[in-house]
Amino acid sequence: MEYTVQKLAKLAGVTTRTLRYYDEIGILKPARINSSGYRIYGKEEVDRLQQILFHRELGFNLDTIKKVMTSENFDETAALNDHLMRLLSQRKELDMLIENVKRTLEYKKGRITMNDTEKFQGFKKRLIDSNEEKYGREIREKYGDESVNESNRKLLNMSKEQYDEFDKLGQEILDTLEVAYATGDPAGELAQKVADMHRRWLSFTWGSYSKEAHAGIAQMYVEDERFTAYYDKKQPGMAAFLRDAIFIYTGKNT
Repeated sequence: MEYTVQKLAKLAGVTTRTLRYYDEIGILKPARINSSGYRIYGKEEVDRLQQILFHRELGFNLDTIKKVMTSENFDETAALNDHLMRLLSQRKELDMLIENVKRTLEYKKGRITMNDTEKFQGFKKRLIDSNEEKYGREIREKYGDESVNESNRKLLNMSKEQYDEFDKLGQEILDTLEVAYATGDPAGELAQKVADMHRRWLSFTWGSYSKEAHAGIAQMYVEDERFTAYYDKKQPGMAAFLRDAIFIYTGKNT
């Protein structure tokens, strides 16, 4: 079956402007242009749009999606399997939060006891499981099981105050990075402040800090599209900018 822009937009729940923009940037071209000058989309384009929307739901920006989907190695079946694993992981995280809320309600009703550590255990466990699902294999191959397990233990054993500070610092890094990126200078005062904040953030969960490991993590932010998507969410290029700032900060270049 074939669709015009209007019909495909209605089918997919997007705007016609979105489809035209996808055409402009080369991520979703129509199958053909008919004699009246209308874009016409076929089955292949419908499937491609579905993949694009899957990636968008998972937080990837359009630059990253285009890079992935125009790669010679792009495998649609493998991409669908990856989407499924990520969605199952998200469901698992939601189940953990639901359980934490249920236990909190029981605690509020006086039916169970719940110490302060337990109140935040679900959030910390969710973060660990999410990181393991997304990045565990790469991190363990690079730094070893012992280092990763120690990092997870430190996170689980954080007090409420420590966890709040850890979480707050993570958000401050993103906010400051966005402002620093606008300066265009990874060696500038603001960018180096971000690099130092990032060191302090890592130290919450690392057993010991090293400049080499810090630089290695920064390089991974650029080499692994999942890390890149996270830091490039607001502005493409921020992951590479953060890496460059950390390279300057550590004096290392992996």
